Amino acid sequence: MVTYEDIAGMIDHSLLKPNLTDKEIEEGCRTAHEYRVATVCVRPSDVRRAAEILRQSPVRVTTVIGFPHGSTTTAAKVFEAEEAIRNGARELDVVLNIGKLKSRDYDYVRADLEAVTAAAHARSVIVKVIFENCYLEDEEKIAACRISSEVGADFIKTSTGFGTGGAEDRDLKLMREHTALAVRLKAAGGIRTLERAIEVRKLGCTRIGATATVGILERLK
Repeated sequence: MVTYEDIAGMIDHSLLKPNLTDKEIEEGCRTAHEYRVATVCVRPSDVRRAAEILRQSPVRVTTVIGFPHGSTTTAAKVFEAEEAIRNGARELDVVLNIGKLKSRDYDYVRADLEAVTAAAHARSVIVKVIFENCYLEDEEKIAACRISSEVGADFIKTSTGFGTGGAEDRDLKLMREHTALAVRLKAAGGIRTLERAIEVRKLGCTRIGATATVGILERLK
Protein backbone atom coordinates (compact mmCIF):
# COMPACT_ATOMS: atom_id res chain seq x y z
CA MET A 1 0.00 0.00 0.00
CA VAL A 2 1.14 3.54 -0.70
CA THR A 3 -0.11 6.80 0.75
CA TYR A 4 -0.86 10.08 -0.96
CA GLU A 5 2.29 11.55 0.56
CA ASP A 6 4.40 8.66 -0.74
CA ILE A 7 3.51 9.40 -4.36
CA ALA A 8 3.12 13.19 -4.19
CA GLY A 9 6.54 13.39 -2.55
CA MET A 10 8.06 11.65 -5.59
CA ILE A 11 6.71 14.00 -8.25
CA ASP A 12 8.58 16.71 -10.11
CA HIS A 13 5.61 18.38 -11.84
CA SER A 14 6.94 19.08 -15.33
CA LEU A 15 6.26 22.38 -17.13
CA LEU A 16 8.84 22.18 -19.91
CA LYS A 17 6.87 22.24 -23.17
CA PRO A 18 8.15 25.11 -25.34
CA ASN A 19 4.67 26.49 -26.09
CA LEU A 20 3.49 26.94 -22.50
CA THR A 21 2.36 30.50 -21.81
CA ASP A 22 3.13 32.57 -18.72
CA LYS A 23 -0.43 31.93 -17.52
CA GLU A 24 0.00 28.17 -17.92
CA ILE A 25 3.28 28.26 -15.99
CA GLU A 26 1.61 30.16 -13.15
CA GLU A 27 -1.33 27.76 -13.10
CA GLY A 28 1.06 24.82 -13.10
CA CYS A 29 2.95 26.20 -10.12
CA ARG A 30 -0.31 26.62 -8.20
CA THR A 31 -1.27 23.05 -9.12
CA ALA A 32 2.06 21.83 -7.75
CA HIS A 33 1.35 23.67 -4.49
CA GLU A 34 -2.23 22.41 -4.27
CA TYR A 35 -1.18 18.78 -4.74
CA ARG A 36 1.86 19.10 -2.45
CA VAL A 37 4.37 17.57 -4.86
CA ALA A 38 8.14 17.58 -4.35
CA THR A 39 9.02 20.18 -6.99
CA VAL A 40 7.82 21.99 -10.04
CA CYS A 41 10.23 21.67 -12.98
CA VAL A 42 10.14 24.76 -15.19
CA ARG A 43 12.11 26.17 -18.09
CA PRO A 44 15.08 28.37 -17.10
CA SER A 45 13.30 31.58 -18.10
CA ASP A 46 10.43 30.70 -15.74
CA VAL A 47 12.47 30.05 -12.60
CA ARG A 48 12.20 33.53 -11.08
CA ARG A 49 8.41 33.69 -11.48
CA ALA A 50 7.96 30.14 -10.19
CA ALA A 51 10.07 30.96 -7.13
CA GLU A 52 7.92 34.03 -6.46
CA ILE A 53 4.67 32.06 -6.70
CA LEU A 54 5.99 29.28 -4.45
CA ARG A 55 7.81 31.52 -1.99
CA GLN A 56 5.55 30.43 0.92
CA SER A 57 5.20 26.84 -0.32
CA PRO A 58 7.20 23.72 0.60
CA VAL A 59 7.26 22.88 -3.13
CA ARG A 60 10.75 23.52 -4.48
CA VAL A 61 11.65 24.88 -7.91
CA THR A 62 13.61 22.71 -10.33
CA THR A 63 14.96 23.72 -13.71
CA VAL A 64 16.92 22.11 -16.54
CA ILE A 65 20.51 22.69 -17.62
CA GLY A 66 21.90 21.99 -21.09
CA PHE A 67 18.41 20.93 -22.10
CA PRO A 68 17.48 18.87 -24.02
CA HIS A 69 20.65 17.71 -25.82
CA GLY A 70 23.39 18.27 -23.26
CA SER A 71 25.72 19.65 -25.93
CA THR A 72 26.24 23.19 -24.67
CA THR A 73 29.73 23.95 -23.37
CA THR A 74 30.68 23.31 -19.78
CA ALA A 75 31.06 27.04 -19.15
CA ALA A 76 27.56 27.64 -20.50
CA LYS A 77 26.12 24.90 -18.28
CA VAL A 78 27.83 26.33 -15.21
CA PHE A 79 26.54 29.82 -16.04
CA GLU A 80 23.03 28.41 -16.53
CA ALA A 81 23.25 26.62 -13.19
CA GLU A 82 24.49 29.66 -11.29
CA GLU A 83 21.88 31.95 -12.84
CA ALA A 84 19.10 29.46 -12.09
CA ILE A 85 20.22 29.21 -8.47
CA ARG A 86 20.27 33.00 -8.14
CA ASN A 87 16.74 33.07 -9.55
CA GLY A 88 15.47 30.57 -6.97
CA ALA A 89 16.07 27.04 -8.30
CA ARG A 90 16.77 24.48 -5.57
CA GLU A 91 17.26 21.49 -7.86
CA LEU A 92 18.89 21.19 -11.29
CA ASP A 93 18.31 18.50 -13.93
CA VAL A 94 21.41 18.57 -16.15
CA VAL A 95 21.69 16.67 -19.43
CA LEU A 96 25.01 14.92 -19.86
CA ASN A 97 26.80 15.41 -23.17
CA ILE A 98 25.31 12.55 -25.17
CA GLY A 99 27.68 12.82 -28.14
CA LYS A 100 30.78 12.86 -25.93
CA LEU A 101 29.50 9.85 -23.99
CA LYS A 102 28.89 7.91 -27.20
CA SER A 103 32.38 8.92 -28.37
CA ARG A 104 33.74 7.38 -25.16
CA ASP A 105 35.24 10.70 -24.16
CA TYR A 106 34.51 9.91 -20.55
CA ASP A 107 36.97 12.49 -19.22
CA TYR A 108 34.97 15.22 -20.95
CA VAL A 109 31.66 13.91 -19.63
CA ARG A 110 33.08 13.65 -16.10
CA ALA A 111 34.58 17.14 -16.10
CA ASP A 112 31.39 18.61 -17.56
CA LEU A 113 29.16 17.10 -14.89
CA GLU A 114 31.66 17.70 -12.13
CA ALA A 115 31.73 21.44 -12.86
CA VAL A 116 27.94 21.77 -12.70
CA THR A 117 27.68 19.56 -9.62
CA ALA A 118 30.35 21.54 -7.79
CA ALA A 119 28.63 24.85 -8.59
CA ALA A 120 25.29 23.52 -7.36
CA HIS A 121 26.54 21.75 -4.24
CA ALA A 122 28.43 24.89 -3.17
CA ARG A 123 24.96 26.41 -2.76
CA SER A 124 23.28 23.27 -1.34
CA VAL A 125 21.37 22.68 -4.59
CA ILE A 126 20.48 19.13 -5.73
CA VAL A 127 21.76 17.81 -9.07
CA LYS A 128 20.03 15.19 -11.22
CA VAL A 129 21.93 13.85 -14.25
CA ILE A 130 19.75 13.09 -17.28
CA PHE A 131 21.03 10.22 -19.45
CA GLU A 132 18.52 10.16 -22.38
CA ASN A 133 18.67 6.36 -22.49
CA CYS A 134 16.88 6.05 -25.83
CA TYR A 135 20.12 7.08 -27.54
CA LEU A 136 22.48 4.93 -25.47
CA GLU A 137 23.76 1.37 -25.50
CA ASP A 138 23.92 -0.51 -22.19
CA GLU A 139 27.68 -0.03 -21.98
CA GLU A 140 27.18 3.73 -22.31
CA LYS A 141 24.44 3.76 -19.66
CA ILE A 142 26.73 1.91 -17.27
CA ALA A 143 29.53 4.40 -17.96
CA ALA A 144 27.10 7.25 -17.23
CA CYS A 145 26.13 5.57 -13.95
CA ARG A 146 29.77 5.28 -12.93
CA ILE A 147 30.57 8.88 -13.84
CA SER A 148 27.49 10.22 -12.05
CA SER A 149 28.55 8.34 -8.92
CA GLU A 150 32.11 9.68 -9.18
CA VAL A 151 31.05 13.32 -9.45
CA GLY A 152 28.64 13.04 -6.52
CA ALA A 153 25.36 13.60 -8.35
CA ASP A 154 22.29 13.34 -6.13
CA PHE A 155 20.10 11.60 -8.74
CA ILE A 156 20.34 9.92 -12.11
CA LYS A 157 17.40 10.28 -14.47
CA THR A 158 16.26 8.23 -17.45
CA SER A 159 15.29 10.84 -20.00
CA THR A 160 14.28 14.39 -20.84
CA GLY A 161 10.80 13.46 -22.04
CA PHE A 162 11.72 14.95 -25.43
CA GLY A 163 13.69 12.03 -26.88
CA THR A 164 12.37 8.95 -28.63
CA GLY A 165 11.79 6.94 -25.45
CA GLY A 166 11.10 7.24 -21.75
CA ALA A 167 11.47 5.28 -18.54
CA GLU A 168 11.92 1.56 -19.29
CA ASP A 169 11.98 -1.05 -16.53
CA ARG A 170 15.16 -2.69 -17.81
CA ASP A 171 16.95 0.66 -17.80
CA LEU A 172 15.81 1.46 -14.28
CA LYS A 173 17.11 -1.90 -13.06
CA LEU A 174 20.42 -1.39 -14.87
CA MET A 175 20.83 2.13 -13.51
CA ARG A 176 20.09 1.06 -9.95
CA GLU A 177 22.52 -1.84 -10.21
CA HIS A 178 25.44 0.21 -11.50
CA THR A 179 25.14 3.40 -9.43
CA ALA A 180 26.30 4.08 -5.90
CA LEU A 181 23.55 3.55 -3.33
CA ALA A 182 23.80 7.19 -2.25
CA VAL A 183 22.68 8.28 -5.74
CA ARG A 184 18.91 8.24 -6.10
CA LEU A 185 16.92 7.27 -9.17
CA LYS A 186 14.40 9.34 -11.14
CA ALA A 187 12.09 7.97 -13.83
CA ALA A 188 10.92 10.38 -16.51
CA GLY A 189 9.05 9.81 -19.73
CA GLY A 190 5.74 7.97 -19.88
CA ILE A 191 4.80 8.12 -16.18
CA ARG A 192 1.13 8.96 -16.69
CA THR A 193 -0.82 6.75 -14.28
CA LEU A 194 -0.83 5.90 -10.61
CA GLU A 195 -0.15 2.28 -11.48
CA ARG A 196 2.99 3.20 -13.42
CA ALA A 197 4.19 5.47 -10.61
CA ILE A 198 3.85 2.58 -8.17
CA GLU A 199 5.68 0.24 -10.54
CA VAL A 200 8.74 2.48 -10.88
CA ARG A 201 8.71 3.09 -7.13
CA LYS A 202 9.05 -0.66 -6.62
CA LEU A 203 12.06 -0.59 -8.94
CA GLY A 204 13.83 1.87 -6.65
CA CYS A 205 12.76 5.27 -7.96
CA THR A 206 12.31 8.01 -5.40
CA ARG A 207 11.41 10.69 -7.97
CA ILE A 208 9.36 10.76 -11.14
CA GLY A 209 8.91 13.46 -13.75
CA ALA A 210 5.26 13.87 -14.67
CA THR A 211 2.91 16.14 -16.57
CA ALA A 212 -0.07 13.97 -15.56
CA THR A 213 0.26 14.93 -11.90
CA VAL A 214 -3.41 15.70 -11.34
CA GLY A 215 -4.60 12.43 -12.87
CA ILE A 216 -2.09 10.40 -10.85
CA LEU A 217 -2.86 12.03 -7.50
CA GLU A 218 -6.64 12.35 -7.86
CA ARG A 219 -6.80 8.56 -7.74
CA LEU A 220 -5.20 8.65 -4.30
CA LYS A 221 -7.36 11.52 -3.07
